Amino acid sequence: MKKIIGIGNALVDVLVQIDDDSMLSTLQLPKGGMIPIDEERMRELRLHMQALNPHRATGGSASNTMLALANLGAQPGYIGKIGRDETGSFFAETFRQLGIQTQLSLCNTPSGVANTFISADGERTFGTYLGAAALMQADEITAELFRSYDLLYIEGYLILNRELIEKICKTAKEEGLTLCIDLGSYNMVQANRPLFQHLIKDYIDIVFANEEECAALTEETDAKEGMKRIAQLCELAIVKLGGKGAMAMWGTSSDQCGTVAFAPARKVNVVDTTAAGDFFSGGFLYGFCKGATLEQCLQTGALLSSNVIQIIGTQLSAETWEKIRSSIKELY
Repeated sequence: MKKIIGIGNALVDVLVQIDDDSMLSTLQLPKGGMIPIDEERMRELRLHMQALNPHRATGGSASNTMLALANLGAQPGYIGKIGRDETGSFFAETFRQLGIQTQLSLCNTPSGVANTFISADGERTFGTYLGAAALMQADEITAELFRSYDLLYIEGYLILNRELIEKICKTAKEEGLTLCIDLGSYNMVQANRPLFQHLIKDYIDIVFANEEECAALTEETDAKEGMKRIAQLCELAIVKLGGKGAMAMWGTSSDQCGTVAFAPARKVNVVDTTAAGDFFSGGFLYGFCKGATLEQCLQTGALLSSNVIQIIGTQLSAETWEKIRSSIKELY
């Protein structure tokens, strides 16, 4: 099986459920989006969260995907930066227990925290204090980080540091890795469209996007047309359609150019959509690394995302993971 490593913002999620989206308006948070915040703003959000029984779990887009892969037995790696604090220790210990090979650099800045508000419809909104995670710099990226791996999974939030993400892409490409990116958030794509397009065209092989991110990147309102536009820039484009399922298309640089696959979403009770896309990517890439068909990869992604949206956070039970692994064996 091919080996995969992720790189991104090492965060700990602090999650609360809200009954009324008016709190998001009060706090000036765009529903379904992610905005970066400073320490002062984080303290303000925490005052509103304290009475809502907050739940803590490891977070960050790429780290969620590696967590999913680890629970499937894929033995992934992870690159990130944490602070020398209890939050950072929580992150590192959680990954150690899962057998994820971490390459975590340390600093004295507090570890990053994603303050997550879960609406009644399951949609999640982030006010993210990047802290130590944002201090990862281009000069820390070396070829040694990527050796012994076949694929690199990059979270789109790293776009905030252009020098860093360029160095990641260039170095991993030179080492012969297949590069995958999840676009991360529609508002991030809107604000950085030319840079995303450049990275995808010049470095990225596999792109993961949801409908909103696809539209923000391509300026196409129709998801299928948007997927085609993305596929013109890379080897494989995957568009997640939420409750409608997911679709994928081999791009112009693939010998299967133009081939399209679709998988429906599984009908479940939605509690929290946090990490739904990240777990989908983990499932898809597990199938991809095992040599599964495009449709089987989409089905595996749908299986994982359907399970994580039924709980708060990302910590599925051991029994649930065993059922997921058994279901995958029936797929391929």
